[in-house]
Amino acid sequence: MEIVGRVPSEPGHAPPRGPAVGEGVWRFTAPALESSVPQARHAVRDLLAHQGVSGQGDLVPNLLLIVSELVTNAVRHAALLSPQIGVEVSIGRGWVRVAVEDNHPYRPRPLELEADQGRTGGRGLLLVQAIAEESGGRYDVDHTASGGKTVWAALPLTSAAPVPDGGPLTSLRPPRSAPGSPAGPRPARS
Repeated sequence: MEIVGRVPSEPGHAPPRGPAVGEGVWRFTAPALESSVPQARHAVRDLLAHQGVSGQGDLVPNLLLIVSELVTNAVRHAALLSPQIGVEVSIGRGWVRVAVEDNHPYRPRPLELEADQGRTGGRGLLLVQAIAEESGGRYDVDHTASGGKTVWAALPLTSAAPVPDGGPLTSLRPPRSAPGSPAGPRPARS
């Protein structure tokens, strides 16, 4: 598994620079196998450390737990239609976003605790949602142009900085493209 690059900001919309962490977008692919879960977690951990995202309370452990849950879900539920999954880490001014893309069209949703108490599994997205909300971040699922989905969570770099809701410099969702063109940034294919 290899991180394949960094995507610069949109032309004319470069975020303001500061002494904070290295901003950018990094993508890699992995086979939809159980062994990819710890590999993805370690790759994201190493990237976050290299970019200076560390020592900020529970941020890194929370992001790594989210990556583990999202990759596990993609491996368990999408492998038949998606032999490769994409993992993306975006670092912006004040936030970090992790996303996992697969080619399965089903849009997952967190279980409801009260209605699903008898189930022994399926709590991963509930955990991701809870971590995002507790951290002041966001979680969502977006459909891709190819018919698959991207499940993502974004957390603020500090507990005092809420994750932004939008705008050209702070949007957490990939940009929408014109009809007929590929939708936004996609995990690079090996």
